[in-house]
Amino acid sequence: MSEKVKLSKDGSSIDFVQSDNLPTSLKKFRQSPEIEGFYRFIFENDLQKEAYEILDRIIMARKAKKAAEKAATRARDKEAAKAAKAEAKALEAAAAAKAAKTPTKAAPKMTAKAPVKAAKPLAKKATKPAAKAKAPIKKPAGKKAKKR
Repeated sequence: MSEKVKLSKDGSSIDFVQSDNLPTSLKKFRQSPEIEGFYRFIFENDLQKEAYEILDRIIMARKAKKAAEKAATRARDKEAAKAAKAEAKALEAAAAAKAAKTPTKAAPKMTAKAPVKAAKPLAKKATKPAAKAKAPIKKPAGKKAKKR
């Protein structure tokens, strides 16, 4: 870190050493040659307070922009919801008007038809009395039972 920061020939800007690959983590980003040169420039020229104020303004501007975008999105969503409700009410009103204009169908006239015979009640089936439980038949076990 003993290297001095390289200024451009006219002295209006800083010449940074550019690396080919992009840092993948925050730690590597802070240690990249471009950022390290930027930090060195700020420190060597005693610009910490000014750098802080500039970065603070940038952060505040980004936060304000983000908040404004969120507010605009909310407003658009509310307008879309109102439009959808109004459209639904208009469709409902149109359907109601159409229903009021169309004549309702009269109930069909009853014509004389052959009378429908009433269904006969089902006769109860006669239930048989429960059969007495029979004792199981014993089978002879082995040769001794045959001899007897």
